[in-house]
Amino acid sequence: MSQGTQAPLTSRSYEAHDEVAAMELYHERGWTDGLPIVPPTEPRIRAMLAAADLAPERVLGTVHERQRVITAEKLAINAVMAGCLPEYMPVLAAAMEAMCDPRFGLHGPVASTAGVAVLVIVHGPIARAIGVNSKANLFGQGWRANAGIGRAVRLVLMNVCGAIPGQLDRATLGHPGKYTYCIAEDEADSPWTPMHVERGFAAAESAVTVFAADAPHSVSNHTSRSPEGILDTIADSMVTLGAANIMGRTEALIVISGEHRQTIAGAGWDKSRIRGYLFEKARRPLAEVKRAGRLPGPITPEDERTMKTAVPAPEEIMVIAAGGDAGRFSAFVPGWAGGLSTHSVTKRVAQREG
Repeated sequence: MSQGTQAPLTSRSYEAHDEVAAMELYHERGWTDGLPIVPPTEPRIRAMLAAADLAPERVLGTVHERQRVITAEKLAINAVMAGCLPEYMPVLAAAMEAMCDPRFGLHGPVASTAGVAVLVIVHGPIARAIGVNSKANLFGQGWRANAGIGRAVRLVLMNVCGAIPGQLDRATLGHPGKYTYCIAEDEADSPWTPMHVERGFAAAESAVTVFAADAPHSVSNHTSRSPEGILDTIADSMVTLGAANIMGRTEALIVISGEHRQTIAGAGWDKSRIRGYLFEKARRPLAEVKRAGRLPGPITPEDERTMKTAVPAPEEIMVIAAGGDAGRFSAFVPGWAGGLSTHSVTKRVAQREG
């Protein structure tokens, strides 16, 4: 939406005598995630659109399997409902474009019984500008940008894409990230190349990565002072017999926090070496996988020597620096078990000049 113009809004409007009545209306119609919402009035919607210079009818993506179209107006409505500030809108627009990229395969993880969520990772200057947390309590509460952006994504999935629990969303259990799941990469205190730079963007650019992700698995190692010891514990978490990654068909995200980062980077290890080491260590004999019933068929002598890897290749391990500076914890975030049909996608965040 260019400055000085006001393209018409196209969504249906509803009347409510106050904001409490509006919230109750949204609850009654199933348009919320179960929590109170900010009523999306026309001025609030227009402020969202103006912040990203978007016309209401601008198509940000299409979910072909569901024949659903995500327009800028629909995104703005749900962003207001989620409690977002207008300055979050460029990040959300990029996230929508990434989610609707065919490589991400949105329909699969959204409809799966596995119950994964869309993890949004924000990179570059915009993360710091709008206050997306990359440090202490990384996956927890207390940060408006993280909470609002992640929640807006979920509301769009429900209200625009039809991912209603028990209907299109067939999750057996789900996880709390389905309310909100958004973090930033800690580039300021990272010794490594940022993820968006690894994926072809300039360091000065801002970008968003979307990843179909299970809940984060905390990895504790308070005693090892070697990269190998810390990474061995992470690798073990990646190939527990119940983990989605034991099938070796999906990506994995490794989040390395401050104290572990000091040990690993202090020994001269870069991301490539970390990926290579984890790929070699995060594996398990095929025989063990069969004994657990994760794969069918009789166990042969060859199965004792054949290894199942957590990921198809080292490049399928994403590594970022994030999390608090104190505490020797890191995290493994599993990808969706149906990973052959989804892949993380990174898109540039378009920002208004001036």
